[in-house]
Amino acid sequence: MFNKILIANRGEIAIRIIRACRELGIKTVAVYSSADQHAQHVQLADEAILLGDAAPKESYLNVDKLIRAALDSKADAIHPGYGFLSENASFAGTVESAGLTFIGPSADSIRAMGDKAESKILMKQSGVPTVPGFEGLTSDEDFKKAAKEIGYPVLIKASAGGGGKGMRVVNAESELSEAIESARREALNSFGDENLLIEKYLADAHHVEFQVFGDKHGNLVHLFERECSVQRRHQKIIEETPSPLLTPEIRAKMGEAAVAAAKAVNYYNAGTIEFIFDPILSSFYFLEMNTRLQVEHPITELTAGIDLVQWQIRIAAGEKFPFTQSDFHQHGHAIECRVYAEDPSNGFLPSTGRLLQFLEPRGPGIRVDSGFKAGSDVTHFYDPLLAKLIVHAENRDAAIQRMQAALHEFIVHGVVTNIDFMQAVLKHEDFAQGKVSTRWVEKNLELGSLLPEQQVPAFENLIAAALADVVFVGAKAQPAVSNETDPFNPWKQTKNYRN
Repeated sequence: MFNKILIANRGEIAIRIIRACRELGIKTVAVYSSADQHAQHVQLADEAILLGDAAPKESYLNVDKLIRAALDSKADAIHPGYGFLSENASFAGTVESAGLTFIGPSADSIRAMGDKAESKILMKQSGVPTVPGFEGLTSDEDFKKAAKEIGYPVLIKASAGGGGKGMRVVNAESELSEAIESARREALNSFGDENLLIEKYLADAHHVEFQVFGDKHGNLVHLFERECSVQRRHQKIIEETPSPLLTPEIRAKMGEAAVAAAKAVNYYNAGTIEFIFDPILSSFYFLEMNTRLQVEHPITELTAGIDLVQWQIRIAAGEKFPFTQSDFHQHGHAIECRVYAEDPSNGFLPSTGRLLQFLEPRGPGIRVDSGFKAGSDVTHFYDPLLAKLIVHAENRDAAIQRMQAALHEFIVHGVVTNIDFMQAVLKHEDFAQGKVSTRWVEKNLELGSLLPEQQVPAFENLIAAALADVVFVGAKAQPAVSNETDPFNPWKQTKNYRN
């Protein structure tokens, strides 16, 4: 087992890894930027090393600084978390070349699944269903021919990367050239690679992903699915497991396909196979593989009964995964809501500022993974995710009710959040019936059914708030007053005198 692990990440996932290491008796090294010097992950780790300025390229994306920090602190391994360099094959290779262990899959596996076009070809060869489409196209004319053959609407996607970047939905040929140009530009800026692919756009499909996990000895299983169809701008907001749509037969088929996909690249450690699922036809298609731990991994932990982060570490240290597929069953229902500092009424633009109040809900079946507390600063340098609110209950209806109650108790002041927006989603009849497709949020935003009406504070409330602020600031700013001639004058006392 490792003695010390450097965590090449920040925020709630860094804290999650620190806690897993603590339970395994492993020391941790946090890294941080100048913007994160007071962050919780810095305070919780056994050691902390400043990487550089707030910009990610000067800190969390700087490979040379990360490797130097690991070597200087005498760490044995590096855990990348998710985001940043977690799916960077070059980084994984550099870690291993430096004599350190990369807690994740091999660089070859990351590379094989990192290119959407190449991975799609590989999946076809492995018998995994894929969305109808074409890869390796270069000219606009080639894209036009492909789109006609597939049939509109089509989806233009960046071959490298993800997160909705370099992705465009095209409904007609007149929109195609502009979509290709803008997608190429965004793909080049985001991933340094302008290559695109084209595939059939399934307008009312669901996003269902399967957690896979394996060791270096050839053992590989799936830990069931996560329904991730509640999205805005191709980014997940609410995830749940089990999916309300899958029958046992479809679940078994998708699980087998997920394991086959992972085995095709000799995969080990934690990974996720993402599918597009058509509930009308009960058909599914491979979308992509995320060669890392997922943001939504807690709901799998709660229903499958396994600590994924601890097992990531144990597998990286060379241990055998002692379980087979028959050892795992789904227990109860779990939902995760991503609490973002963003304004749903303003296009989900990020909201920055200092957290004046940050009260997390507590209670049976409630878990909060967060890297923030009251007094923390939310900056524009990083993802605006404040916390992951996770609930677990005996069934889906109970889990929805528990999540609604937990969101009601989650108090955040200082920035705008999406809490009310998520409440509106959870209360919607479509969500209750499991009818939320990947375009559902977009459609309902256009109808105005998910955005709460703006509440204008009463004039009296504004006056009270202003007076409270004056009293509070004045009390802190005014020096203590004493009166030597009349020490008992109540108007000169600094104690809690009240008339």
